[in-house]
Amino acid sequence: MSTIYQYTTLAAPAQAEFKDKGSRFLAFAYPVQDESEIRQYVQTLREQHHKARHCCFAWRLGVDGNRYRANDDGEPAGSAGRPILGQIDSANITDVVVIVVRYFGGTLLGVPGLIHAYKSATAAAIEVADKICLDVCRQLWLYCDYAHLSEAMRWCRQQQAQIIQQDLQQQCCLTVRLPLAQLESGLSSLRKLRMIDVKLDN
Repeated sequence: MSTIYQYTTLAAPAQAEFKDKGSRFLAFAYPVQDESEIRQYVQTLREQHHKARHCCFAWRLGVDGNRYRANDDGEPAGSAGRPILGQIDSANITDVVVIVVRYFGGTLLGVPGLIHAYKSATAAAIEVADKICLDVCRQLWLYCDYAHLSEAMRWCRQQQAQIIQQDLQQQCCLTVRLPLAQLESGLSSLRKLRMIDVKLDN
């Protein structure tokens, strides 16, 4: 399996609407980092649209795409969550949840009609959403004496590493995120800086 260095997600939330035979399908797409965020978005929309008949959703997390879920929320099996997930995958995005709220219009659409409606609403929301391409990163911890902090900072700038936390004591620790594409060359250059120790995440 080839190494993945970048992935695409949403830059900001987006929404769209699809109508069919009186039923309204409101699609809400959000960039997310974990399942707790997803649960919060679903709960918030359920509360905001408490008169809606269904609140179906699908999500995919992680650059490898192995974490996902599709939920039909009472619609016929496979008629809502799977079509939503299919559009997420068609757009080749991850770290995203799409929630589709359905207001029933009084006319049954049948399974094919539901699949088309949930697919169309989701596709519309993803289409209008701004996308962003992000680097896959590894987290590192750099340790050095305060006297050598400037060398550690210079290394971070050269390797495009993002400093996310600093503990500047006599013995300093920098928590950084390094693009995976830079990992091999970055670690190689670090080994030449003997005054800086490094620890990688698992």
